[in-house]
Amino acid sequence: MPLLTLTRDGTPSEMPGLLIVHGLFGSARNWGAIAKRMSDSRSVVSVDMRNHADSFWDDAHDYPAMAADLAAVIEAEGAPMDVMGHSMGGKAAMLLALTRPDLVNRLVVADIAPVAYTHTQNHLVEAMQAMDLTGIENRREADARLAQSVDTPAVRAFLLQSLDLKPEPARWKLNLDVLGRSMDQIIGWVDTEGLTPFTGPTLFLSGAESDYVQRDARPGILSLFPEAKFAKIPGAGHWLHAEKPREFEAALRVFLD
Repeated sequence: MPLLTLTRDGTPSEMPGLLIVHGLFGSARNWGAIAKRMSDSRSVVSVDMRNHADSFWDDAHDYPAMAADLAAVIEAEGAPMDVMGHSMGGKAAMLLALTRPDLVNRLVVADIAPVAYTHTQNHLVEAMQAMDLTGIENRREADARLAQSVDTPAVRAFLLQSLDLKPEPARWKLNLDVLGRSMDQIIGWVDTEGLTPFTGPTLFLSGAESDYVQRDARPGILSLFPEAKFAKIPGAGHWLHAEKPREFEAALRVFLD
């Protein structure tokens, strides 16, 4: 199994290392500021997930495969780690904790629940696939082209972090064909029947303005993560780490320290 591409910050200390796992269309780069700040007292490893950024491309993009990727990273590090995953990365981190609890000290799940969702992101896949990538010279021009099919400036800015302008034509550092085909699995969840609940310390950290973690999901969460605590960041939506980075960092420190 190929190892995910890693970004490292900080140096090993008496504190457990922290593994940061990004969400759909993201990368380790999206978490650079949080990773650097958290690395003042521990080593921090941020991953590029399969079919994203600089990691390998593969036809499989489901949670068992992604959890196995994370397990391989932690095994290579040589010691259990604290694990924080956002959105798609949160689901992969949850399945890792349920299937390989020996590798996870503390678990932080950022704005996602162990449930199947209905809001597909295939419209964004299609927008990126349809975008003319020839002759783009700068980010402003790329943004103008993507704006023809994606209205929200913040969403365009996020997606364009995965556009490599160096080659001609430019190229997406996302395996869009596989992500599109796998969307039902990405927004879905896995059959957890027969899995032993993860009894380690767990924090479900949500944006107060997000609807991804509903109160009616809590019984299901607690059945899988009986030690789960719940917290919300006021004024934040689904991208809570980008919208309220200082508050997100503070919540991480309180829980992990």
